[in-house]
Amino acid sequence: QVQLVESGGGLVQPGGSLRLSCAASGMLFSNYAMGWYRQAPGKQRDLVAAITSGGSTNYADSAKGRFTISRDNAKNTVYLQMNSLKPEDTAVYYCYAHRVARYWGQGTQVTVSS
Repeated sequence: QVQLVESGGGLVQPGGSLRLSCAASGMLFSNYAMGWYRQAPGKQRDLVAAITSGGSTNYADSAKGRFTISRDNAKNTVYLQMNSLKPEDTAVYYCYAHRVARYWGQGTQVTVSS
């Protein structure tokens, strides 16, 4: 079955950087669109960034210029490089894989605080 395992979250100061990773298994990774959502306490889950199987990317306005999504098909992994982090970026970040169905990881906590 499809499994997505996120890693790389943690506590970082404002202005800092983190790189999230999402390792996929049980699927032909290169055929799937991948992406990241985030959910802050009391708020809905919102798209952060997405990348198609062909490598085209899409970003939420809040992520443009600060976050970069990439994928390594040889490692079955999608990444989210997050720079210039702000307290409002604090959330649980979820990886997803999408082709016909959508699959979700368990989430990784990102906390931006001094």
